[in-house]
Amino acid sequence: MPAATEEEVLNGVEDDGMYDLVCVGFGPASLAIAVAIHDQGITARTLFLERQQEFKWHGGMLLPDARMQISFLKDLATLRDPRSHFTFLNYLHSKNRLVAFTNLSTFLPFRVEYNDYLTWCASHFDDHVRYGQETLEISPRQGKSGRVDSWDILSRDVRTDERTTVRARHIVIAVGGEPRIPAALSDISPDSLIVHSSSYSSTVPRLLAAKQAGCHVAIVGGGQSAAEIFNDLQTRFENVSVCLYTGDSALRPSDDSPFVNEIFDPHRVTEFYDLPAEAQKDSLHRNKATNYGVVRPELLDRLYESMYHQRLHEPVESKWRHRIVPRRAVIGYDEQAKGKARLKLKNTIDGEENLSDAAFDLIIAATGYVRDAHMTMLDPTKHLLDSEITRSGTVEMLWPMIAAFGFKDAVRTVMDDTLLSILAVRGGEVVNSIFLRANGVHDELRNGMGSTV
Repeated sequence: MPAATEEEVLNGVEDDGMYDLVCVGFGPASLAIAVAIHDQGITARTLFLERQQEFKWHGGMLLPDARMQISFLKDLATLRDPRSHFTFLNYLHSKNRLVAFTNLSTFLPFRVEYNDYLTWCASHFDDHVRYGQETLEISPRQGKSGRVDSWDILSRDVRTDERTTVRARHIVIAVGGEPRIPAALSDISPDSLIVHSSSYSSTVPRLLAAKQAGCHVAIVGGGQSAAEIFNDLQTRFENVSVCLYTGDSALRPSDDSPFVNEIFDPHRVTEFYDLPAEAQKDSLHRNKATNYGVVRPELLDRLYESMYHQRLHEPVESKWRHRIVPRRAVIGYDEQAKGKARLKLKNTIDGEENLSDAAFDLIIAATGYVRDAHMTMLDPTKHLLDSEITRSGTVEMLWPMIAAFGFKDAVRTVMDDTLLSILAVRGGEVVNSIFLRANGVHDELRNGMGSTV
């Protein structure tokens, strides 16, 4: 039997207006599902709805020297099927860079290159993605028996505001997070001085280039993004002075040692799922240092070295151009003349409050993300979501099914199942749960293995 093409695999054979699967969001999680469907030769009518106008992964943090924090082997396919067309190594081969990459002797590609890899994968599925579509609502549809047999997905065109509804038997929600800006820094005015780290590379260099004189920038946060921005500003912009504020006593290193890193092994998902609730909570707390609010040790070394160079020439730390100020929580800001602002700071040890020494031209909030976008869109469906969550992260409602990536309040995973480390295997498990389960239901969709591009 000839191998199925992408068009055959993802378009399916039905023409009744019903999709077998609609994925809300087309980031790495949904892309891993598209790749798994292709690799397993499952013939299904599939659609991906994405709010961005084109595929881009963390576009605001594609800094020149930033590297990945996980091995390239944890790509969209290798741990599930190393023979897949969509491995990172095959991407390098297709770009004629495989030999050159091996000469780097690294498992950690530049983030810019990994974004290009993901974009290359996404380009194979362009005919099945509707970009510029923001999903507003997901509603259940009842069949003749009175049971839910499909879903209506309402979306709007972000440019024209036109509303469109599509129907699907199954849904995957993988919409990622929204920038989290603390209430103390909330400012919705058009000329706001506050920028979230998610838009750093697309906005901050342009803003700084427009300023002729020296510019003072504050960074709020103590994780990888805050540290990368702190490093980037002092490396690339000679007219910038930077001060990073963190409520912790120091910037802390991420732990990617081999024994700890085993928490991301695919089989550990099952072990975690079977733990009692309290044990799960304890495990999440113990393993937080693998990914959240921490910095790669190599970057910490680089930052400390740059601080030391300043100390060589100026022993008074308050006079340094680039500073890291620990044990300071930002509790607000005071607007000053000439479009500047001083931060209101609270000492996290003794509670003393004061204003920052410098008046800042720009405040960058490297304060993470809120992952609750699904709450609004699933509001018409919430009465159905009190069901058992399966090990693969799907909501058991017989047929049809909703699969959830990143539902922190509903789906129990080892850490956060939007992490790249487990997407290859996770995507395959979700695909199997939807198409190859329930005593052969939908097995007629299967079209063999080993389909080619």
